[in-house]
Amino acid sequence: QVQLVESGGGLVQAGGSLRLSCTASGGTFSFYSTSWFRQAPGKEREFVGAIRRGDNSTYWADSVKGRFTISRDNTKNTVYLQMNSLKPEDTAHYYCAATTSYCSGYGCYAHWSRREIYAYWGQGTQVTVSS
Repeated sequence: QVQLVESGGGLVQAGGSLRLSCTASGGTFSFYSTSWFRQAPGKEREFVGAIRRGDNSTYWADSVKGRFTISRDNTKNTVYLQMNSLKPEDTAHYYCAATTSYCSGYGCYAHWSRREIYAYWGQGTQVTVSS
């Protein structure tokens, strides 16, 4: 049973940066593709980005493309979400999720954004961006 714990959230001014961490226990994290989702008050949980297992290809929501990056350190069983040029609209609770699912080729953005493919979720960490 894989358990995910997010950390690194906080309060930051617009234009600032934060790095979120998602650390796994109970499994070999390199076997999983990992994604970040976020949920703002009154809104549905939305896909932010994914890093695919194996070749570490990444996939992004248009709203964060070019500002956020994902990386992983398999020796630490940790995936990172580096968030730069933060905007007030990035304010949300951020969750990481892991899946053994795999996708390659055209259409993978839709695949990674489907919440039902993820077997494991963390409790999330709050990010608040002030204007």
